[in-house]
Amino acid sequence: MTSNEFKNGMTIEFDGKLLKILEFMHVKPGKGNTFIRTKVRDMRTGGVLEMRINAGIKIEQAILDKQEMQYLYADGDNHVFMNTETYEQVEIPASHITDELHFLVPNMLVNVTFYKGELLGVDLPDKVVLEITECVPGVAGDTKTNATKDATLETGWVIKVPLFINQGERVIVSTESGEYVSREK
Repeated sequence: MTSNEFKNGMTIEFDGKLLKILEFMHVKPGKGNTFIRTKVRDMRTGGVLEMRINAGIKIEQAILDKQEMQYLYADGDNHVFMNTETYEQVEIPASHITDELHFLVPNMLVNVTFYKGELLGVDLPDKVVLEITECVPGVAGDTKTNATKDATLETGWVIKVPLFINQGERVIVSTESGEYVSREK
């Protein structure tokens, strides 16, 4: 494929790196050749880079293999996932999934991503349902606009929730922003 065929979310192999395109823009300067200003995430390190790639050059598209797996348990610094079809288990080091651990609970189904047999990471759903394990009660009469309080989720992650949310309730949390979305219905 050529760089003119870029799409957001596409994965490419460029300069020996495996990169996911987050956003891109074709730029036609007054002088010189057209280029593509690209914001990418290195799939191996998780780092975000900004690159300039000449328009029309050939780039290899990387085809990722995603397998639905069930999160089982933590085993020291590793986390064990099981393929729900073959029952094959995979251990992923905590260092590879530090942000995802805020939202992972046992028995949750996630997509584990591989590239040519190399484990890249875990793709969480956009929103997850988690239980609040610790939360101070809301103060009666405190009705200022958008009043919130801290609440600890079953994973240990602390989020801001509205005053009417209580301990033991299940809430929907965005895995992108890490913020409260709503109560579970």
